[in-house]
Amino acid sequence: MQTRFSFGGDEHIFAEVGEAMSLEAFFKSLFITNAVRDARVKGVTEICPANASYQVKFDPDRIKPDDLLAELKRLDSASEKSEPVIKTRIIEIPVLYNDPWTHETLMRFRERHQNPDGTDLEYAARINGLDSVDAFIKAHSSAPWFVSMVGFVAGLPFLYQMVERKRQLQAPKYLRPRTDTPKLTVGHGGCFSCIYSVRGAGGYQMFGITPMPIYDPNQTISYLRDFMCLFKPGDIVKWKPIDRAAYDAAVADVDAGRFAPVIRDVSFSLTEFNRDIDGYNSKLDGVLHGR
Repeated sequence: MQTRFSFGGDEHIFAEVGEAMSLEAFFKSLFITNAVRDARVKGVTEICPANASYQVKFDPDRIKPDDLLAELKRLDSASEKSEPVIKTRIIEIPVLYNDPWTHETLMRFRERHQNPDGTDLEYAARINGLDSVDAFIKAHSSAPWFVSMVGFVAGLPFLYQMVERKRQLQAPKYLRPRTDTPKLTVGHGGCFSCIYSVRGAGGYQMFGITPMPIYDPNQTISYLRDFMCLFKPGDIVKWKPIDRAAYDAAVADVDAGRFAPVIRDVSFSLTEFNRDIDGYNSKLDGVLHGR
């Protein structure tokens, strides 16, 4: 795939790795941004990876724009020859699907939705050709998801489903955004799922809620003491459907400081994944659960 470079003012270079989101474009973007970070390229002050692109901020008094562009093009060529393997993590996220809090919220904003007479889950199931909400929840939670970028608000992950493109779930955003979304809502827009790290406005379809905090600016939660945001690009997420009793128990554990998320280190090979997607996902599930 051919990367397109453009200058953004005097201090930025923007690189579009692919016109459409794909794991290949994401891996190429991740390889280059990691390489720039590891090389500590003179004059680079900030690196912002995205789904199928990235942006580099630089100090033009320390590095000439054309010199940085040449270095990025060199790394772009090197990425074509690199083995697409990363050391990453797989993280289990418990989800109470069809929960009362997102349900109450979505019902307040039905006039902004494509299907004012139903729920977000019912709408998503129908447009994806599934015969029930339960079937949609199974499709949403059965395969893992890649964190392709973190942003929009602090700590919010964009998640890309790790299945063949024809099986990827799709759902448009609301016709008009909501002015309210509960904290830790699991949402979906286009081909991306997300977790709303804080309460606020939003336009993604709302499917459920997780009891597991993913953003802690005070860094008092045990697994967020090193860094306030849980996710980083390249992480792998596996949803775990739970019932209300399990949700309440998890919230109590979080409040008591004893909640322990399931997080495992893993090596991910895009080549092996593409060779046998379902088989590779099964192996990832085995790593997550110690099988």
